[in-house]
Amino acid sequence: MFGSAQNGVLLAARLLMASALLPTGIARALNVSGFAVTLAGAGCPAPNAMATAAVIVQVFGPLAVILGVMPRLTGLAMAGFVAGMAALLHPFWLHAGAAAVTERSFLLADLGLAGAFLMYAMTGPGAWSWRGFFGAGAESAFAQAPAKASAKVSAKTPARAKSGGVKRTGGRAPARAAA
Repeated sequence: MFGSAQNGVLLAARLLMASALLPTGIARALNVSGFAVTLAGAGCPAPNAMATAAVIVQVFGPLAVILGVMPRLTGLAMAGFVAGMAALLHPFWLHAGAAAVTERSFLLADLGLAGAFLMYAMTGPGAWSWRGFFGAGAESAFAQAPAKASAKVSAKTPARAKSGGVKRTGGRAPARAAA
């Protein structure tokens, strides 16, 4: 995909990822103490502090994803948050029968969402984002940086270095570690 189609798909992906967490985060923000009781029932240490931190992450994280603010940090943090909460809230190994199947489905869905956040962290938000408007320009800085760096290196590298020939200026050969 090229140009605006790619940017449109990246925007749609960011909106879909955020829509998976933001409504629940707002609902939990309206009842933090109820969420703390849920976390305490799951065996979470310091459930009140964890509930408050989780609500902050679950409300402001998706907003940062929608805007495309700090994509690597936001993507990695959201992936870790989603995976950790999935393991804490959906322990299918403690259930039997239909409950185990349901909890496993929820766990796998949340792990899939964590994978989407990892992909977002590695690809960036695209041009239709806060970063695109004020930072990298028309394309994502993630895609441009390695391509520009490798083009500069290959343009300046002499032909013999590209082919593997190395010119040594004398002296002692470098020591190599035994395998």
